[in-house]
Amino acid sequence: MLQLLSLLLALSATDAFTFAHARRPFTSLASCKHEPYNVLKNPFQNKGTSFTKAERDSLNLHGLVPAGEPLSLDVKVENAMVQLRRKAAPIDKYTFLHTIQDSDETLFYAILTRYTHETMPLVYTPTVGQACQEWSQIYRQTPRGVYISLNDKGRVFDILNNYPNKDIKAIVFTDGERILGLGDLGTNGMGIPVGKLALYTTCAGIHPSQCLPVTIDVGTNNEAFLKDPSYIGLRQKRDRSEKFDELIEEFFQATQKLYGRNVLLQFEDFGNTNAFRLLDRYRDRATTFNDDIQGTASVVLAGLLASHPLTGKKQLADHTFLFFGAGEAGIGIGELISAAIAKETGCSLDEARKRCWFVDSKGLVCSARLSDGVADGGKKLEHHKVPYAHDLSTVGGSNSAVPTSLAEAVKLIKPTGMVGVSAQGGVFSEAIIKDLLNYSEHPLVFALSNPTHKAECTAKDAYTWSNGKVVFASGSPFDPVTLPDGREFVPGQGNNAYIFPGVGLGAIAAEATTITDEDFLVAAAALASKVPQDRLDVGCCYPPLSDIRPVSQYIAAEVAKHVYATGRSDIKETLPKDFDWLAYCGEKMYTPSY
Repeated sequence: MLQLLSLLLALSATDAFTFAHARRPFTSLASCKHEPYNVLKNPFQNKGTSFTKAERDSLNLHGLVPAGEPLSLDVKVENAMVQLRRKAAPIDKYTFLHTIQDSDETLFYAILTRYTHETMPLVYTPTVGQACQEWSQIYRQTPRGVYISLNDKGRVFDILNNYPNKDIKAIVFTDGERILGLGDLGTNGMGIPVGKLALYTTCAGIHPSQCLPVTIDVGTNNEAFLKDPSYIGLRQKRDRSEKFDELIEEFFQATQKLYGRNVLLQFEDFGNTNAFRLLDRYRDRATTFNDDIQGTASVVLAGLLASHPLTGKKQLADHTFLFFGAGEAGIGIGELISAAIAKETGCSLDEARKRCWFVDSKGLVCSARLSDGVADGGKKLEHHKVPYAHDLSTVGGSNSAVPTSLAEAVKLIKPTGMVGVSAQGGVFSEAIIKDLLNYSEHPLVFALSNPTHKAECTAKDAYTWSNGKVVFASGSPFDPVTLPDGREFVPGQGNNAYIFPGVGLGAIAAEATTITDEDFLVAAAALASKVPQDRLDVGCCYPPLSDIRPVSQYIAAEVAKHVYATGRSDIKETLPKDFDWLAYCGEKMYTPSY
């Protein structure tokens, strides 16, 4: 206090006047409700230069927006695209788009829905990977979602209740431990829930005011972030104690109390340690799923089903799959493929699993690694890998000679399909791609790791090394490839955005009480059926992104129909057998307009 008085006395009369009055506008604005101004600061209300004269009169906006004729949404979209295309760096385009979102949600989603193919890679993979790494630096000081920390245990309900939108239907939440293929990003992982929910609205028309991104901040083991003065999360090592579980439990209870038992809760980018067990804990208690386990599996399965005309196979059971990476994505894909094989052939799930093999950081997963953990340095094989620890004698191998490299595993297993979920860029080498041609005329190569530089191989390499014989798909987008003989191939993007928005809309439409693996089988079959012939003709096993809204609507309808038919719907009235779920889901889809 004495220091402040000394400072004021040292100022001249003019300086003191300036010093005091420079702060007065901020104080007066913060201490009063200025409704016209607040309308322009609310992204769900603001239309900026598109407010009509009548709206400007009724809301008293005169002087707060330019006096010219109201601009149409079409004009503003095209203006924004001109500005967007002037920017060279994807991260600058990302920031530009989200600055628009912070001021005008309608304009933001009009841009995304009209230019989905161009903008999806900017608001989601691959650009969102860089956005997460730099989240603390590009954080725009505007409210977007909710951050819940370990220090908030006991008051999660109150924190969620601070969020102004109350009619929440879909929540995507992460603890930031395994962001894409980038690892533990802590609170910086918030970019993923924000991006996923942008796709819920863009692809499936869930109203943006009904979407809530959440970060569960329990610390990070990322040393660079802990030392970074700009890092905005808790500066502590990741807490894996009972406090973590108690916080998640409180979060589930609070969300259901606030938003209803049927609120959709999507786990996102949790580490392997927690992903499987938390999904098992809550799958029957909430309308929940894990996109990394189930959504990824469903989009991959859809691509496999659609690829039959390209590979010459009649069913999934005709394949042998080898996965590089045995985390939540890989095991989730293996489980859904196995469930599909069991369904199409009538065999047991255990028998179906024998068509799927896994290579992890220590080599081929097999029964020889089950005994005492000696092969794994004394560490027992993780529980989620155990169902895929097959006996090597079934493929002519020896349990005393476990392949430790991917190349060795390929030669032993002789796969017709390779799935990469390892986050190890370039690991599918030319030798491995060429080796696959010995076991299938048209092998499947799905290099799914994100972002782009983490992909196990590029589309160009896969097509060039195989002379166009592989059926290729990736997690991040790749450009079409033209071979020297003039043949053009369009790589499929096995992006979860083809699946989770439709599944989410279907669950919301049907008022689902749970979301099951069977729902994701339904979603995969629905997506596979929507791949047009002209896409198959260029080797692509996914529909174009320009069709993603009608495709998501169809997936939603099939999922909702299945939810209702299996008795997991809270819709009270009895619906006729010919109920038009497609039209019903369509009616619930938001289309951006002023």
